Amino acid sequence: MMKRIYQYLLLIALGFSVVTCEDLDTLNQDPNNPQEVPTHMLMNGTQKWIMDNVYDVWFSGRQNLLYAQYWAQRNYTEEDRYQIRESTNNNYFKYLYMGIANLEKIIKLNTDEATAAPNSIYGANVNQIAAAKILKVWLMNIITDTWGNVPYTEIAGLEDGVLYAKYDDQSDIYGWMLEELTDAITMIDESQEAFVSGDIIYGGDASKWKKFGNSLKCRLAIHLSKVDPDWRTYISEAIADGVFEGNSDAAAYKYSTTGTDYCLFYSGFFVSNRNDFTITKPFVDLLQGTKDELNEKSHPWEGTVDPRLKMYTTSVEGAYKGIPYGIPSGNTATLRAGTPNWYAVPPVLLEKDFAVPLMTYAELKFILSEYNNYSESDYKEGIEASINYWSSLARVAVAQADIDAYVDAVSRNVDAEAVAVQKYIDLYMNGTEAWTEIRRTGYPEQILRPGEISSLLDIKNDEGTIIRTDEIKFEPLSEVKGDIVARVKYPTDESTLNGVNWTEAVSKLDDGTNNYYTRMYWDVRTSTYDHPANK
Repeated sequence: MMKRIYQYLLLIALGFSVVTCEDLDTLNQDPNNPQEVPTHMLMNGTQKWIMDNVYDVWFSGRQNLLYAQYWAQRNYTEEDRYQIRESTNNNYFKYLYMGIANLEKIIKLNTDEATAAPNSIYGANVNQIAAAKILKVWLMNIITDTWGNVPYTEIAGLEDGVLYAKYDDQSDIYGWMLEELTDAITMIDESQEAFVSGDIIYGGDASKWKKFGNSLKCRLAIHLSKVDPDWRTYISEAIADGVFEGNSDAAAYKYSTTGTDYCLFYSGFFVSNRNDFTITKPFVDLLQGTKDELNEKSHPWEGTVDPRLKMYTTSVEGAYKGIPYGIPSGNTATLRAGTPNWYAVPPVLLEKDFAVPLMTYAELKFILSEYNNYSESDYKEGIEASINYWSSLARVAVAQADIDAYVDAVSRNVDAEAVAVQKYIDLYMNGTEAWTEIRRTGYPEQILRPGEISSLLDIKNDEGTIIRTDEIKFEPLSEVKGDIVARVKYPTDESTLNGVNWTEAVSKLDDGTNNYYTRMYWDVRTSTYDHPANK
């Protein structure tokens, strides 16, 4: 597997440069056609590669946004019900590691004495290393929280003959990610640029990368809050060193309106000409303050309409409605009636230059609220920051009086549920993190669990008279042990390309099988609606 990753890495690198080959023996190299890809170009291409493959209509659209129940498919709903295409799983395991490999390349080029000096013209070596490490940890976190135990320690050995990487335990991976983040943050020189060009996320601003690193450290720490008693220490260290201070610090990748450098969500709808997704009923109901009568579920803020509803989706004749989640493919045409057709009326998330959020200031504030024993002030600041952030993205103005009224309405009882649900609302379009938080906290309770009723379907006779009403339940197509999907199976390619290590990794899963129900190290829930306390 790792040998194949490196081969693909070389193909990516070759796509970033044009190498002069008229005289391979000459010592004079054309600086405009380098044989080694300059680090700023490598960072530019790597950022786009990562964003394109995390935030697209496959890894996000047909996996994470579905698992978080933000989106559902309008036509073929197999992935909604956890039937994952093996080809997709194989590809994205490979694609994400290709991103890791390129980041390792940036680190190596800025560390090796032979290449560090010439690459220092593209940004301070230490800052390039730090930015690459921070982005690597961000991506590695997605990888391990998707599959569980995965290769980590031997990734850097790709160019040194390591062809079959071992799978590390997730508990160890988290420790190493925290160490790597701390190392990266410590080395940053804020008086110098990280990159003179090529950094789409922060424009080369080393101070912003440092804040992102510390804020990301808080995210990792909160993931561990049920299993690691030192999680508060990690957050206090990050706060002392400097975290996000406002929406302008948020880590986001803004796509372009020119050429083909557009957002892959846009591409999935308007380049591929596919109208496959829309917002779900559980999410719309949560935003509209509507409780789930079908499953007798309460709503934490019943009757309160969230200002972000009109930013996240579009209305149909003035009404907001979501498609029932997890329904059989044969029922989609009937049950999607009245739901928005984003292909015809796209929300902001389908614009060419949508700025995909890697981590927001609001998310950090919700983390800090939990860290501070569900602090009301952090919680309120998080909600207001989230509304303002999305208001700016969607260009939908919200009066301060309306923001204040909403914040007051949802702040009457600030507890674990309130913080988790508001974080979930803010994390829209960041399905990877939302899925993680659902598994960690058990919230929101308003999402559907297997066996619960998704919708009612009227069955009519030939004359159009209703003869009965059927309950359409959310019934997964893969065994998940009575809960939402806990992980994605290891790719089948790994069983042949990295067989020994794959077999050992599978042996550590529940029942010794490559399944969807083995929980992450940090997921200690004991039942569907269990909400374990922090340590």
